[in-house]
This record gives sequence, C-alpha cells and structure tokens, in this order.
Amino acid sequence: MTPPSRRPLLRRSLSASLSLALAAFGVTAAAVLSSAPPAQAAGVPAPSPLAVPGRGATVPFKEQEAEYAATNGALIGPNRLYGTLPSEASGRQAVTLDSVGEYVEFTLTAPANAMSFRYSLPDNAAGSGRDASIDVRVNGASPKAVPVTSKYGWYYGGYPFNNNPGDTNPHHFYDEARTMFGSTLAAGTKVRLQVSSTAASPSFTIDLADFEQVAAPTAKPSGALDVVADFGADPTGAADSTAKIQAAVDAGKAQGKEVYIPQGTFQVRDHIVVDKVTLRGAGPWYSVLTGRDPSNRSKAVGVYGKYAAQGGSSNVTLKDFAIIGDIREREDNDQVNAIGGALSNSTVDNVWMQHTKCGAWMDGPMDNFTIKNSRILDQTADGVNFHYGVTNSTVTNTFVRNSGDDGLAMWAENVPNVKNKFTFNTVILPILANNIVTYGGKDITISDNVMSDTITNGGGLHIANRYPGVNSGQGTAVSGTITAARNTLIRTGNNDYNWRFGVGAIWFSGLNEPINATVNISDTEVLDSSYAAIHLIEGASNGLHFNNIKIDGAGTYALQIQSPGTATFTNVVATHIAQSNPIHNCVGSGFQITRGSGNSGWYADPPACTGTWPDPVWTNGGVPGGGTGPTDPPTDPPTDPTDPPTDPPAETGNLAQGHPVAESGHADVYGASNAVDGNANTYWESTNHAFPQTITVDLGAAKAVKRLVLKLPPAAAWSTRTQTLSVSGSNDNNTFNSLKASAGYTFNPSSGNQATVTLPGTSARYLRLTFTGNTGWPAAQLSELEAYTS
Repeated sequence: MTPPSRRPLLRRSLSASLSLALAAFGVTAAAVLSSAPPAQAAGVPAPSPLAVPGRGATVPFKEQEAEYAATNGALIGPNRLYGTLPSEASGRQAVTLDSVGEYVEFTLTAPANAMSFRYSLPDNAAGSGRDASIDVRVNGASPKAVPVTSKYGWYYGGYPFNNNPGDTNPHHFYDEARTMFGSTLAAGTKVRLQVSSTAASPSFTIDLADFEQVAAPTAKPSGALDVVADFGADPTGAADSTAKIQAAVDAGKAQGKEVYIPQGTFQVRDHIVVDKVTLRGAGPWYSVLTGRDPSNRSKAVGVYGKYAAQGGSSNVTLKDFAIIGDIREREDNDQVNAIGGALSNSTVDNVWMQHTKCGAWMDGPMDNFTIKNSRILDQTADGVNFHYGVTNSTVTNTFVRNSGDDGLAMWAENVPNVKNKFTFNTVILPILANNIVTYGGKDITISDNVMSDTITNGGGLHIANRYPGVNSGQGTAVSGTITAARNTLIRTGNNDYNWRFGVGAIWFSGLNEPINATVNISDTEVLDSSYAAIHLIEGASNGLHFNNIKIDGAGTYALQIQSPGTATFTNVVATHIAQSNPIHNCVGSGFQITRGSGNSGWYADPPACTGTWPDPVWTNGGVPGGGTGPTDPPTDPPTDPTDPPTDPPAETGNLAQGHPVAESGHADVYGASNAVDGNANTYWESTNHAFPQTITVDLGAAKAVKRLVLKLPPAAAWSTRTQTLSVSGSNDNNTFNSLKASAGYTFNPSSGNQATVTLPGTSARYLRLTFTGNTGWPAAQLSELEAYTS
C-alpha cells in the first residue's frame, strides 16, 4: 500500500525508550543476597497520578515508585529542570544504582505474575545506545537477568532531534522493560532490581515498577483463522511473517471470520492492512508483532486501515495483542506508527503499543473510531493524534506514558474534527508538548482524565487555534462547545525553551485566529503546577468559563495573561500560589474577567505586570523547592520513609453545590437544579403522587462523603413534615450501592427546616436520594442537598 504524501508535522517533539524482556523465570530456593549497606527509602512524598479516585484509566497493575522503596542506591530529585534525569521521572524523583550489589526492593501489595519497570541507562559515545542487563530477584531467589537498553532513548539538539551526543539538549532518557515471573507471587513478596555488573553500563536509574496479575492466554475463538496453523506465520520471530499474516487477514475478510494471533513473537516488516475484519491475539503479554525492514527504514510493523484516498477501512476490531516496534528516531514523513490509516466504525481494544513513532496517528476523513483499555508507551512522537477530519471518535480508559510529543491530540488540519472525546485516560510524562490537546475542533469533550508531569514546551491541557490548517474559514477552528470536565492535573506545565518563560497547566492560544467558542472548564483540580495554573497567550481567547476549579500549588501565578480574552470564574479557589500577586496581566482591560460566587485566592486588582518572569517555586507535594532546584541527591534525606498521598488534598465545603443533578421528575417549575443552587428559598419538588422519586448529584469525582445536610425553605409557611428516604452511591452512575438505609427525617421550620444524614464515608462520585414518602405533601421536596466530607 502506497502512503499518501506527507506534510511535515511542524511540531515540537522528542523520542522514547523502552526495552522488551519477555523472558520468564521460575522462583527457586532462596539465595544469599549481596551484603550491601542498610536500605534507605528517602523520596519526597508527591501526589500520584494513579491515585485519583474516579478519574483516569483503570489500570491492571499496582505501581510502586523507586524513591519510596527499600534501596541502597542514591535518590535523585525532586527536580524539574529540563535535561536532567529526575525531570523525566514520575514524580520527578528516581534512584540511581552505580555499583555492583546496589538495588531497589519492592514489596508486593497484591498477587502478581508479571512486572514492568521504568529505567534509564546512559547513552554511549556514538549515540547509538548501550545494551545491558539487570537482575530480578524474588525473595532472594537465584536472579534472572532481564535485558535493558538505551538504544530507544537519548535525543539531542532541536526539533526533530538527532542521536548526536555532541549536540545540545539531551532528553528522553527513560525506557521500560517487562518480564513474567513464571508463577504468581503472593502479596508481601519482595522483588529486587539489583546490579550484578557495571561492565555494560556504569549506572542504572530506576523510576518505578508496575506489578500485574496477567490472565492466562486467550484461546482461539471457535471458527477463527489461525495465522500460524492455517497460514504458516512464524511465532519464534525468526522469519518475516508479514505476507502470511496479511494473507490471513485478507482471508478473514473474505470469509467473514476472525483472525487469531496465537502466543508468540512475530516479525512484521511493513503494514498489515485491515478492512472489515477482527484481528485478535492471546493477550498483549503473549501475542507480539514486532519488526522493521532491514534495508528500507521507512517500513516497519504497523496495523493500518486503508488511507482515506483509497476508500478507507471500516468495521475493524483489533484486540488483545501488542505492537512493539524498533523506531529509534523521529522522521515525520515515515508511516511507522503502531496503528494508522482511516478506520471508521472500528475499535482498538486492549492493545499494547510501544517503540513506534506514534501509538495511533489516524488520518481522516473517518468516523466512529474508538481506542479503549490500551497502553501506549515510549513513542518518538504523539501517543494518539486524530488528524484531518476525524469525527465522533474516542480514546477512553487508556494509559499513555513517555510519548515523544503530545500524549493525546486532535489536529483538525484543513478538515473539521467534530464531536471527538478523550475520557478516563491517564497521560503521564509527555517528553515534549502537552498531555492532552485539541488543535481546533468543534464540540470536543476532554473529561475525567488525569494528566501529570509535563516536561517542556507544553502544558497539561491545551485548547488552541494553532498549527497549519486550523482556521474558521475551513471550519476547523475551535468552535461550538468545548467541554473539559472532571480532570486532574498534577505537576503539569513547564518552561518553553523557545519562549524562555513558563507554560501554564491549562493554557489557551489563538495564534492562527482568536478562539470564539464556549469553552467550559469545570470540576477540575490543578495541583502543584510547575508554572502558572491558567495561561492565555497569542491572539485572543473568548468564551472561557471556569467553574468549580481547585488550584493547589502554582510555581508562579494562578493566572498568566499574555493575550486578550473573556472569561468567567465561579467557585475557583486557589491556594499555595508562589507569587504574592496571583495574576500576571500586561494586557490590562483587554482581558475581561467576570467573577461569580465562591472565588478566592486568585484575583488581584491591580495585577502584576513586571516585564520579567520569576523563577518558579515548586511545592513537590508540599515541600517547597525552587526552579534552580537540586541537581544532586539531598545530603540529608528524611530518615522515615513515607508513602505518597493516595488521594488529592481533602476538600472542604459543600461538594454538591453547582454540580450536575438528575431527577426522576419534577412538578411545574421546581426542577432539580434548585437543590444545588445554594439558595434555600428555591426548591425541587418531584412529580406528585408518584413515589418512589429520586434525585442524583454528580460530584465530579469520587468523594468520601460523611454527611448530607438536607434543607427545605426556611419560611414559616412550610409546616413540619417527615420525609422517608434512603441514600446510595455509585462511581459509574450505573450500579448503586446502599450508603444509608431508608429512614424518616423530620423537617421543622422552628429549628431551621433541615435534617442531617450521616454516611459511612464510602467513596462515591454519584449520590442518589430515593424518597418513598412525605407527610406534608405527596412528593419529594428539597431546597438544598449539601454534601460534606467531614
């Protein structure tokens, strides 16, 4: 298949690193561990992107950070300075091992039969990387050497970067390796990564380990075609299986049968082109497509739909396998992505994508495409990009780490992107640019995600009229309603080495033309931002609405205003802002602020306009540190190891006010929104004579609510009444569990006309009250439904 001509991306990017070790080993009798100095865990506690209830991807592994584990190595960080090893580590901290016998030891918190770990080796003098191995020891068992490499990392110079160590700006240091244990290890088992030799690598920096209970291989579905048994593909990886797998896929389409990839590693040196077929593996730990053409480096493993100019593909399912490539450079014109082309009415489910240029670069026009339940690791460019007329498409419940450019992106170049969604994803450590971004687009949703640890030249969440082909004349500019709800951003935003100042955690750009749309940012936490929390630059950004925003920690300002615009702020609360004046604004009245109720900590009149940019102060989860922060390990680390917080900082106040609410029905003008408007004189009244009746409030994220305060209007005209109700909770608005059994609650105007319901503090995002009786009126009635965590 001949790819269409490609335009340069004109993007800022990087590269990735990760090595695959599929070696399995058995647990044998205990062996004597090396006699090393006493272990010391000394990491600075920092919020974890995998510990945000109700948001981000639901991952199959338990993650442990090296800086909190037992170790006799050297702690590095916390540090966010671009080009330093800790700046690209999760939580901006890691552990370096540089002597034989040094180790990091993890204690399993749940049974596991597999692990992957994130690490960095130094580059070699030629810039081609080095290969080495590190021992994995289980409860002192004889070690298994797991291969590690730096050949997928270490990029230099300016975009699109090179492999010349003599150039400037080294970056993209880390990679991941994975291995299976051969049996299930119980909770409490100790698993060590230990250095047995420094001959091949002088040091090994360990960032984290993910422990997983991998299910047994999925058997071939009945009636499916088998790429090995039926078409002769080689599961050992010795022979090129491209043509044989392609023949199996073509036959599956012609016969209306699924195509099965059994357990094995298959050498694939060009695209497998799919259309109207299901390609299914035994699981991403078992069925692996890998490879690259040895002479034509622009050809490599990938599963592609036909390009739109060739009619596109449709009705494709890709499921339960891995695509692990061999891409060591960034060439924007090369189609060496794991998944690509045009795939309408198609689904990618539980696919592991690694060491390719992009996980999925989708060139439309195409419609109704979904990526879900997948992992995208160590790319040289974007994790996912919906490019050129992708509509009604989704990425959901997907984990992205160490992309070389934007983690999840939509780019409406010349053809509109419409009604796409990025939901319930976790996007960590994009080495360049943004965690999640839409360049143009109409009626886009970016919700319920977790974004953390931006490295450089980008922020956590970006909404912009930037990059070629994004303009209102072609209908590709930001337009309609952009919804960004219930997101959590941790340590996002960072310095832009071209601009020489910081980029905000949430930022907007009208470079090509002003943003003129309805942009709703709501129910969002912005934690420990490296620079500003909210940032406007270039052109103008109009129609911004911030509602129920928690800003806790910003390295410089709460608001950094460098372009005109209009914005409303309601229930926006900011704390721990580094600068005493929380707004930097040199455009004056060109930026119009409308303040609603419930704001604090972010507004100043007049704002700062200094003409200079302050060094950031990073809170590192509560421990201040400056932007020129440490390049060496602390000399006096804490003596008592502490675990990172498992939850974002506790919230105070009424969690229900202003949040979305649903009802079973209402009478006349007494709708459910009256129960969360903060006004006790307005009220919800359900449909009359129709018990049971319900009211459900969406708190935006799972909260440990311990108390509800239910109110009726305080006016004396309301007589005393008893309402019978129960309380239930849910995290998916589907399955509800009881939080409080049905009981009667008396509302008496003489004592405030309110009642308190105590709850057990079970974490739930959705709270539902079910009413079955009211002695004062044949309907449920509430003027305020208030929820508190204390």
